[in-house]
Amino acid sequence: MTVLDTRPVAAAAAPEQPSAYKWRWPALGVIMTGSVMELLDATVTHIAGPTMRNDFGAGNAFIQWLGAAYILAMTAGLLTGGRLGDIVGRRRMFLIGMIGFTVGSLLCAVSVSPEMIIAARVMQGLFGAAMIPQGMGMMKEMFPPKELASAFGLIGPVMGLSAIGGPILAGWLVSADLFGTGWRMIFLINLPIGVAAVFAALRFLPKTPPIGGVKLDLPGAILASAGVVLMVFPLVQGQEHGWPWWSFALMAASVVTLVVFVAYEKRRAARGGDPLVAPSLFRKPAFLSGMAVGTVYFAAFGGVFMVIGLYTQLMLHYDPLKAALTGVPSSLGMIVGMIVAQSTQRFGRKVLLAGAVIMALAVVALLIVAEPGVTPWQLAPALLFVGLGSGMIMGPYFNIVLAAVDPQETGSASGTLTALQQVGNALGLAVLGTVFFGTGSAEITFAVAAGMIVVTFLVGLMLPKQARQDAEFVH
Repeated sequence: MTVLDTRPVAAAAAPEQPSAYKWRWPALGVIMTGSVMELLDATVTHIAGPTMRNDFGAGNAFIQWLGAAYILAMTAGLLTGGRLGDIVGRRRMFLIGMIGFTVGSLLCAVSVSPEMIIAARVMQGLFGAAMIPQGMGMMKEMFPPKELASAFGLIGPVMGLSAIGGPILAGWLVSADLFGTGWRMIFLINLPIGVAAVFAALRFLPKTPPIGGVKLDLPGAILASAGVVLMVFPLVQGQEHGWPWWSFALMAASVVTLVVFVAYEKRRAARGGDPLVAPSLFRKPAFLSGMAVGTVYFAAFGGVFMVIGLYTQLMLHYDPLKAALTGVPSSLGMIVGMIVAQSTQRFGRKVLLAGAVIMALAVVALLIVAEPGVTPWQLAPALLFVGLGSGMIMGPYFNIVLAAVDPQETGSASGTLTALQQVGNALGLAVLGTVFFGTGSAEITFAVAAGMIVVTFLVGLMLPKQARQDAEFVH
């Protein structure tokens, strides 16, 4: 689930009717369509992955790369997508992103080799990252302040329903084998939606001119992206190759690259440039703690739900639709958790910590019930509480972490956390996927995931006690 770009909108980018854009509600529908498409394609391969692996005759790493390639590309693109919207105009970047995402979906559907579909997933991620960050800026331009909260409020339920419906849709499409397309229909379904969204965007989205004086920090984006890829690639491939020396060398190079990235950002800021990340953020212990919490939590979050999809199909031998329906309680629990987080936000950090405790205990419960022959109904209570705890963490996370930053740093900080969310997801797919395939044990994998959530709780004790009350974020 992607957090939209939250940087302040310059007055020069305002549409013709900034206080009450005539087509604001249809335009909101277009923006949400893009977000839903991105969210669905981030999760559908958790269910379709085993079938796709068998079709291509690929190895276990292929399943991990189906998700990791998309997320890594999304991360790399998010670092520059929002800034490109400032440079060339948000409407134009949204259209570029939507068209590219739709073409990438077509290439996924017609892929004839593992390499081709992984490349197409990278294309989807890059163009999705060009599309998604434009939504928040356009919403702030289109809606008057009294309607903006209502517009934001519509996005949460839509994202929640997408989280439930996406895996179910993927499971049904794979099992139904419509027109003999099998798993390919999970990507083909994007084509009519994408084409309709492009025409709707041309009709309803406001024309936003570029913001002058904004420059792209391309070297910073390359360094940050390279650092993440150098870490994830050996984690995914190392296990299949017996952990050769180069896998550890690449992970060491990742650390060096990220250190160079921080140094470069500091130097760029000192010279009066536009850094990708405000260097002052790295001097704030509470924000650094928030980065650590986000990395570990989103790794556990992304990895656990991938493993559940693999476990139910590869070990319990559920068909794709049954596996997808098994995960419904976790999605329902997540929605409830976010509602709980909203209604208890006065308790600040305590809500997030309580969510970590609930999620950790629920994953331990999964570990206990993960036996041969277990039914979806027996898994449901634990999955419900996994989702509940997850929603209670995710609900207040961004606002709590942003309490550690100064107002002028909020844009850079929110963009950093957004990218970090994707990095954590990619690491989770790599780490927990490697443990699952390396040990052949769901119990060990769930134990590792529970340990990650315990770390989330411990590091979370260093977060600010209260959330920011002056920022608007969409989770």
